[in-house]
Amino acid sequence: MKKIYVIALAAAMTLSLTGCNDFLDYTPTAVVDEDKAFSDPEKMVNSAYAMLGDCWYSYPFNLWPYGDLASDDCLKGGGGTGDTGYHDIEVWSSLTSTRGELDELWYRLFCAVSRCNRALVSLEENGNNVLGGQTTTEREAEVRFLRAHFYFKLISVFRQVPWIDEQVYKDKATEKTSNTQYTYEQLFGKVIDDFKFAYDNLPEKQSEGGRANKIAAAAYLAKCYLTLAWGDGYEATDGVSHINKDYMQKVVDYTDVVKASHYGYLEDYGDIFLPDYKNSKESIFAVQASDYSEDHTRYGRANWSNTLNGCWGIWSCGWDFHKPSQNLVNAYKTRNGLPEFTDYNDSDEYPVNGKPTAQKWDPRLFHTVGMPTFPYKYEPEYTLTKANSRTPNTYGYYTSMKEVPQRSKGESYNRPWQAFDMNDYVLRYTDVMLMRAEALIELGRLQEARTIINDIRQRAKNSIKKHIEYAADQCDIALYPESYFQDKETARKCLRWERRLEMGMEGSRFFDLRRWGIASETLNNYFKSEAKDVYDGQPYAEYYKDANFTPGKNEFWPVPYNQLYYIPGLYTQNKGYDK
Repeated sequence: MKKIYVIALAAAMTLSLTGCNDFLDYTPTAVVDEDKAFSDPEKMVNSAYAMLGDCWYSYPFNLWPYGDLASDDCLKGGGGTGDTGYHDIEVWSSLTSTRGELDELWYRLFCAVSRCNRALVSLEENGNNVLGGQTTTEREAEVRFLRAHFYFKLISVFRQVPWIDEQVYKDKATEKTSNTQYTYEQLFGKVIDDFKFAYDNLPEKQSEGGRANKIAAAAYLAKCYLTLAWGDGYEATDGVSHINKDYMQKVVDYTDVVKASHYGYLEDYGDIFLPDYKNSKESIFAVQASDYSEDHTRYGRANWSNTLNGCWGIWSCGWDFHKPSQNLVNAYKTRNGLPEFTDYNDSDEYPVNGKPTAQKWDPRLFHTVGMPTFPYKYEPEYTLTKANSRTPNTYGYYTSMKEVPQRSKGESYNRPWQAFDMNDYVLRYTDVMLMRAEALIELGRLQEARTIINDIRQRAKNSIKKHIEYAADQCDIALYPESYFQDKETARKCLRWERRLEMGMEGSRFFDLRRWGIASETLNNYFKSEAKDVYDGQPYAEYYKDANFTPGKNEFWPVPYNQLYYIPGLYTQNKGYDK
């Protein structure tokens, strides 16, 4: 599975130029003249927005391999361990800087940053004359939001990255800017400055869908401060002993703004992941995707990040990646309606449609994980069987459901690649409220956190009748009593469990584990148990016997080899990686 594309490199200019004056003076006809492009700042801003969805499975901007495959929530899937380079990301022990997917992700995210910088220069040079002062300021705020969004991803994956802004671009200093110019916290400071400018200058609502607004900036500021509040990203200097309460208070302050806004909880959990509700009040900011029948273009705007993640045998080209783990399924077990915190993974169990047992489950399991005998995305005519797994002896029989539409709605993009018109949530309301609850716990406001978590659990409790009535007898979920929020340690456990169940398979799990400073213990225990998985007599996931997460190294991914040696000596590798 390779996407073939051509990148024109400046190095090509080192070829002999003798006798080529006529060629060098020729203006290419398939490109836009730079001066003309910069004279239209509105289109330059649109071009920056276009980069939000300029993704592909080998450089998915939603980071699902880095947030999910790298965690205990999911297995890679596909045609075997050699299908794509993501196997190294899920086992960690064989990960090196030479993986092409790392290089592509770095390159494409910096292409997006470059597009933002060009838009900012266009606004600076021509904005007031073409758009007027107020619109120019708002457009600058939108573009700085976008740049910060792309940088948040770069820092989340690669940690030490060069800060390339519009001044660096104007000075033609991109290839002179080191990735050690700023510390981790200083880089986040740059990102926060961009989001703060967006927060100060954007309206709370935009007349055009998909544009960034003040509330989205507030939510992203909360996310930045929450990340910094736990430490510097490495396990030895992260966790409860390194909490910055001032930053935690910033999380509360900015989520105050979100809480008071026009956004809120969508009434049914299942609706959150249906295209009909993709820009509902739950969606604070999302990368927009479309079907060609919606936007009246020839092909529409598909979500190419998730093109591998359709179920085998359900879709024409379902490649069966992004496979939920048994550990994740076990985490949805309940006893008297509450999570089985200490012994949830002592035995591997799974529900069977029509055969309820004493074991009960959080209803969000049936919205998140497709399982044999159950309808795929709520539709009985597409009931899953064990035949709907491509390599069950390697990756088991579960399938991911949140990122796909219902099969009955048809296929817009089916050959040679499967793609879906599903928006990618960047910030959804419940995610932000869980950030708020996390900060409240660390500030000692435990009952306020309990109220938020119980509101979310109540929504889950109410999300049975509309979509998963067939699983009603297998579901049991209760609200947390006050006794669970009498001390921080227990309250943290509730919050962390809730984030996993609510946000399962949405690309956040590894980043949560890293933030809390518990990635190595969690993942190394997971590798040992998951390697012994058996479903209906079929062993799988045995490759995890070779997996290992090394703290002090694997919290971040290596600077890609091609980038490290593009200009030798300019960049420094992240610690723990040899090259």
